[in-house]
Amino acid sequence: MAATIEGRSRELLEGKNFCLVTTLRKDGTPFDVITWVDVQDSRVLLNTAEGRSWPQNLRNDPRVWLVVPNMENPYEYVRLAGRVAEDTHEGADEHIDKLAKKYLGEDKYPFRQEGEVRVKIAIEPEQVQHVGQ
Repeated sequence: MAATIEGRSRELLEGKNFCLVTTLRKDGTPFDVITWVDVQDSRVLLNTAEGRSWPQNLRNDPRVWLVVPNMENPYEYVRLAGRVAEDTHEGADEHIDKLAKKYLGEDKYPFRQEGEVRVKIAIEPEQVQHVGQ
């Protein structure tokens, strides 16, 4: 069952805060990565490039855990557990540009590599917990 993202949890996701994403490798061990994060309606949005290990981990096992600390007070954070609801290339380039605007103030994502294929991943949260003040 989907959990609701509201209040301070939503504010942290909408803010210029980084996201620790934990996925599971095929052998069941955790794999962590820091990335940009977005929220739209009831879903958390992430963006990455094909060829990286963590999107493949999610294709093998759609469970994911996220922690988004307040960059001004890391003792305040939102913790989410959920599953991949969507894994698409559609709109992924526009989404990474939106994230570049949020995090860098740039209209276009400046680190794009030649031939890079972007992936937009939507997470349906099953648990959302805000910690701290």
